[in-house]
Amino acid sequence: MEKRTCLECGESFNGRADKKFCSDLCRNAYNNKLNSDHVNYVRNINNILRKNRRIIEDLLPEETAKVSQQKLIDKGFNFNYFTNITTTKTGKNYVFCYEYGYLPIEGNYYLLVKRKTEN
Repeated sequence: MEKRTCLECGESFNGRADKKFCSDLCRNAYNNKLNSDHVNYVRNINNILRKNRRIIEDLLPEETAKVSQQKLIDKGFNFNYFTNITTTKTGKNYVFCYEYGYLPIEGNYYLLVKRKTEN
């Protein structure tokens, strides 16, 4: 067997020809460093989406509710992040954060809705 050098710690080790790390610890540390920027970016976006969803859920006591844009902003809602947009047959664009959504209506008001999900 040929001596190999660990990509993480630089130690030499014996092993298969395609082995790159001396241990699982080094492999995990190397991959965590490699992916940390992407993982943090995705984690931050998911946190914003979950917060948006929670805000709509809290403001929606029934099937629909009307709320001002300022109230959403005051609670920390970020209008730049959403999971999808659904266009109705009448051409209205509902913006969703998972199953909770909103529709801009007259003035600075939004109609909040919850999508009916099938179990």
